Amino acid sequence: MGTRYLDANEVKQDHIDKLGDKLGPLFHELLNEVTWLYMKWEEYVELFGKKPSRIDLLNQSAPLFFRMIQDSLWENILLHIARITDPPKSTGKENLTIQILISHVKEDIKEKVSKQIDIAMKKSEFCRDWRNRHIAHCDLNLALGKKAEPLKQASRAMVKDALESIASVVNTISEYYCDSSLSFGLSASPGGAVDLLYIINDGIKADNDRKERIKSRNYLPEDLIHPDL
Repeated sequence: MGTRYLDANEVKQDHIDKLGDKLGPLFHELLNEVTWLYMKWEEYVELFGKKPSRIDLLNQSAPLFFRMIQDSLWENILLHIARITDPPKSTGKENLTIQILISHVKEDIKEKVSKQIDIAMKKSEFCRDWRNRHIAHCDLNLALGKKAEPLKQASRAMVKDALESIASVVNTISEYYCDSSLSFGLSASPGGAVDLLYIINDGIKADNDRKERIKSRNYLPEDLIHPDL
């Protein structure tokens, strides 16, 4: 028989069985958050951080739209990092954050996890600055160009470091309780950015061929019709 993979409910129950009724659900949901965060980051990198030729391709197809996608996805990722590293409570309400884990892990790994969380907090500080003064709120002095502290520097390398520091926290817990290491962002997702790039490339080629047929007056009937999409 082939390998049987657990469904989402079975994975959650497995975490509860191994980590306990309190830590298990927290770890499971945080793991989902980190996994989804990495997936968004990998898609961003595939589109905007791999090759200049891919940027050229996007600019040939829909430059305004993809600029909006680039900015929106970038800010969404910074916001997600800020959210997952927030304090355990804000305005009296509890948050799902890596900081909440320290109250539930066993003493054997508490010091290690605490140090890793501290590192993650430092490496993600720039994300909270962007969230507080640019994404969730629009700092007036910053917007008007008046005397204001500039937004903290943000780069793809800094995001990568922040993600790795967050992943190290959940990975330490997984290794201790589940005897397994976690891997994130190892390959492009099916149905994601890479598939889109191939479709755009084929579409641009087909459009160029259509224009050449029209220019040479050897066009097909469908070359003159825009389908109702």
